[in-house]
Amino acid sequence: MEKLNDRWLRLVGVPLISIVSNFIFFQPDNDARHISRGLALGVSLVECVLVWEVARLGILLARGRYPRLNQTTSRIAVQVSWFVVTMIIQRLALVYVYDRTQFWGYPMSDRAYWVNTLIPLLFVVPLATIYEARYLYRQWWVTYYEAEQLKKEALQSQLDSLKAQINPHFLFNSLSTLSSLVVENPKQAERFIEELASVYRYVLQTNDQLLTTLATELQFIRAYFNLLQMRFGRSVELTVSIEDRFNTLLIPPLTLQLLVENAVKHNVALPTKPLLIQIYTDERGLLIVKNTVRRKQNMVPSNRTGLSNIITKYQLLGQPDVVISQSDDCFQVTVPLIQETRHDYTHH
Repeated sequence: MEKLNDRWLRLVGVPLISIVSNFIFFQPDNDARHISRGLALGVSLVECVLVWEVARLGILLARGRYPRLNQTTSRIAVQVSWFVVTMIIQRLALVYVYDRTQFWGYPMSDRAYWVNTLIPLLFVVPLATIYEARYLYRQWWVTYYEAEQLKKEALQSQLDSLKAQINPHFLFNSLSTLSSLVVENPKQAERFIEELASVYRYVLQTNDQLLTTLATELQFIRAYFNLLQMRFGRSVELTVSIEDRFNTLLIPPLTLQLLVENAVKHNVALPTKPLLIQIYTDERGLLIVKNTVRRKQNMVPSNRTGLSNIITKYQLLGQPDVVISQSDDCFQVTVPLIQETRHDYTHH
């Protein structure tokens, strides 16, 4: 059976209430009948302890049967029923004994039966309310904590799932590029393999991180762009304009790589009309990735892994939305940069 952790309430609260209630409700009549105050207080204390221990048993039984927060109504109903029934039985029986034995030196009147039953009930209700309030608060806190833990675990699981999508996605696209390059330029393919090893090292290093600094991500995207230029030559161009004060802000790893890859995948890139990709920050501290739009006639099938992955990550991290805008000649993605806090989602 559950422990109520109410030692001090039982040792101090119950005796205090017995003393106070005796002086308020019974002492005037006791003084008038010359009943010893010591006897009156002693009997009152024994009665209060008996009343409360029986009531306390009802609280324990109710919690054992209806322990959950959503069972509060049933739990309180059981407690109230227990209080009323047990209180009437034990108080009427006790007063009857007083009446028959004339323990106090006089017979009990009908009013004494009612008073001696109702007053202890008034004593039990406030105490039971305190117990239930403490229990409800603890139950609410446990429920809230468990819900937060479940949310955190679900969040981590979803983010891990997204990361598991990115790594093979990046590798397969890189191998596809390498396959084309091996046929066209074997020597360039050798350099590509070396650069690819360096780039993929970054992918592996960030595998256990949900966030990385913008400076680190920019360093990676420049290395990744070298791979693209080995494949496309001057058909692709990249300009980066980032204010230094934003370099320490955070971003999910491979965000820029996915956006650059998306631009190359869906647009025509020619030496005479190169695909222009710009990465810059605005005055609000937002990161913007913009590219020219010249859609390929034979569109590459897309499973939307890149953009949807980025959008979902920001949603799961509780960050502002990623904004996508498009015109006839321009495609733009605006990505919020994240302030570093002690609660950033990272693996240790």
